[in-house]
Amino acid sequence: MKTRAIALALLLGLAPLSVAAAEAGDAVFAERGPWDLGDRALEWRMTVEGPAAEGFRPTDDGSLTLSQAIDPNDQQPILQMTQKAGPIDRTIGPFPISSGDPVLTFFLEQTTRDMAALTGGSPHYIRNRMKEALFRGGEIAASDDGVTARFQPFAADANAARMNGFQSLTLTFVMAQPDQPIRELRAETDAAPGYRNRLVLQ
Repeated sequence: MKTRAIALALLLGLAPLSVAAAEAGDAVFAERGPWDLGDRALEWRMTVEGPAAEGFRPTDDGSLTLSQAIDPNDQQPILQMTQKAGPIDRTIGPFPISSGDPVLTFFLEQTTRDMAALTGGSPHYIRNRMKEALFRGGEIAASDDGVTARFQPFAADANAARMNGFQSLTLTFVMAQPDQPIRELRAETDAAPGYRNRLVLQ
């Protein structure tokens, strides 16, 4: 997996990775397909906390469900997600069963949108800085329960002083095994006014 993370970093035009950074990014972006859920569904409980702001939607007790369905066009299996959070009840997809991790993509995109709403920053800039962090930085720790990868995308950012607390943002991913669904995805700030986005596999 280390080789794949280094190759992706080179394709993105990023600086060479340290071994630890490569391992952290590899664990998060490990191959989890082809997915074979059958009749099972994987559900993550979703919590989003933060200050009131236009375009930001806190969630006390939401859910994100990943399931398998049949594409009516070609009768082939596909993945889809269902998000339920307050008045929101929507289906997201379809995704090919051989794709990457759609839950990971959803989590990173929501964190990007939330940060943009709470700071007034550019989603494009935020997305690119997080992408760089996931391939250039990060720490990984192993335990009897699996592995945990952590990243701080904006800790040394030139615009940190204007990030309204998001310069302390930490992305945390907890996995039993890198090729299995991520058990917990968490984005949180240490500095006021405070933000937390958390998905926990049930």
